[in-house]
Amino acid sequence: MRLDSIRQILPLDLQHPAVYLAIQTSLAEDLESQADFNRLWPDPRQGDISSMATIPPEHSLSAKIVSKGQGIVAGLPVAQAVFCLVDDQVKFTPVVQDGQSVAKGTLLAEICGSGRSLLSAERSALNFLGRMSGTATLAHRFVEQVSGTGAIILDTRKTAPGLRYLDKYAVKLGGAQNHRIGLFDMVMIKDNHIDGAGGIRQAVEAVRAIYGNRYAIEVEVKNLEELSEALELNVDRIMLDNMDLVTMRQAVILTNKRTKLEASGNVTLDSVRAIAETGVDYISSGALTHSAPVFDISMRIK
Repeated sequence: MRLDSIRQILPLDLQHPAVYLAIQTSLAEDLESQADFNRLWPDPRQGDISSMATIPPEHSLSAKIVSKGQGIVAGLPVAQAVFCLVDDQVKFTPVVQDGQSVAKGTLLAEICGSGRSLLSAERSALNFLGRMSGTATLAHRFVEQVSGTGAIILDTRKTAPGLRYLDKYAVKLGGAQNHRIGLFDMVMIKDNHIDGAGGIRQAVEAVRAIYGNRYAIEVEVKNLEELSEALELNVDRIMLDNMDLVTMRQAVILTNKRTKLEASGNVTLDSVRAIAETGVDYISSGALTHSAPVFDISMRIK
């Protein structure tokens, strides 16, 4: 099975060349020597020297993937794609659904096929599954912390290089929402743009002169004076950057629902509830994707 054949496995949100490349690269890290790394496709028959030595080529095995923690499972289709890219004869059967809450010891999937193939794909598959489940679990904890306030938890672009679509997919499975995917799908006018353009008004007017209403516009502000200036420009969202709680409450009153407000800057599980209670509409946190603990998952041969 090659990259163009795994569309039937991956959900639409993960059908992106960057995801295919991430899976391919992960396998190549394990199964190709440095001298062969520029080859187009890793060959498990040449790379997994431990399995080749210990498992006869005709020997089939079955295995279980089991949760060793409690949280939200994410990445099962990615793990399946890893196994199937190593060997399209491997049978991968999920037992739970992506986004489902699981307890310690929960059986997540069953696999059977060539023993060499199962062991060659194991670490790459578990790396994706553990990282994505950890991200989904942390996102879910943030969402639980703000329950009842009306605030929406957002991620940021502080993702692992090359894994953005996977990280952001996991965030959504945890119940949070995605901010912009990249630099191409929403205008975000931050302090450096403002300084470079000569001010908030100049930056917003420059964007509208080129793009009109094609993209939503968000402006970052650091104080109430900048907030007042941004409000006059009728932008779609205003980010309150590193404001204290008192100033945030004043910003909510001053805005009076004229636009959406997003709080950002060093947001943690300990602080997010108080931030939500100020009345802001969104809270973005880079911690969802840059600080999520890896979820412990194991594969055991039956």
